[in-house]
Amino acid sequence: MRKIELGKSGLMVPTVAIGCMRISNMAEKEAAAFLDTAIDNGANYFDHADIYGGGQSEVVFGKAMQAFRREDLLIQTKCGIVPGKMFDFSYEHIINSVNGSLKRLGTDYVDVLLLHRPDALMEPEEVAKAFDKLKSSGKVRHFGVSNQNPYQMQLLQSALDMPLVANQLQFGIMHTPMIQSGINVNMYNESATNRDGGVLDFCRLNKITIQPWSPMQYGFFEGVFVDNEKFPKLNETLARLSEKYGVSKTTLAIAWILRHPAKMQPVTGTTTPGRLAECLKAAEVTLTREDWYAIYMSAGNVLP
Repeated sequence: MRKIELGKSGLMVPTVAIGCMRISNMAEKEAAAFLDTAIDNGANYFDHADIYGGGQSEVVFGKAMQAFRREDLLIQTKCGIVPGKMFDFSYEHIINSVNGSLKRLGTDYVDVLLLHRPDALMEPEEVAKAFDKLKSSGKVRHFGVSNQNPYQMQLLQSALDMPLVANQLQFGIMHTPMIQSGINVNMYNESATNRDGGVLDFCRLNKITIQPWSPMQYGFFEGVFVDNEKFPKLNETLARLSEKYGVSKTTLAIAWILRHPAKMQPVTGTTTPGRLAECLKAAEVTLTREDWYAIYMSAGNVLP
């Protein structure tokens, strides 16, 4: 598995991360097979959140990971969402959330902690206090955010002594506002709308790794686009290029993200070992510029 540096952390990570949101109902053998597939393919970076499966995803993973050496695994979790009620970046919530995740995971530390969705009431100094406590105690090694724009990150960074190393954002073939506005600069069309403050270029300039979530989905968890009859032109293009590159459509969908020079780290969402292996194979595929644009346009995008 090809590796990249995660932000400015000095931590070398697989170019594809393993999402664990949907593993909460896995049986012990299923969870073991899930981890085995990832590790066998060189993917040892696992993404969690305190709310996934109501915390059960971390419990299932914590049991399965006992078959491996902790130092061979890179574990990331997220906090800050109180489902259906609020976002909470208070000192107490961050500390309590991390302690809860550590207990469920059965480990003394996580490699990366991300703040999950922006909190409108965020006080940077309070977040910095929590981060300092977690880092000095050895419970968290690196920190980042999720779904934040450049000004939100700059505001938070102004109070921190450590760099933000990652920003987890929705991105994939069927969710491309991060690149559409850049392609359509100064145009009178919907695609020219800058919806995120130029977060893609900001992260590249500041060496913050973008972690695309739901890379196989369209809309907001509406379903997958591969082999979906709603997207005939896209799937026709993927089928043609699958033959050219000798890989599956799923592999191509991840490879399309990896082709971008921002050196993103897409987060998989599947729990099926076979499909997971297809996602991870994308690290071996490099699309041509022409094929990358062919996929982009077959998803319904128009070049100005």
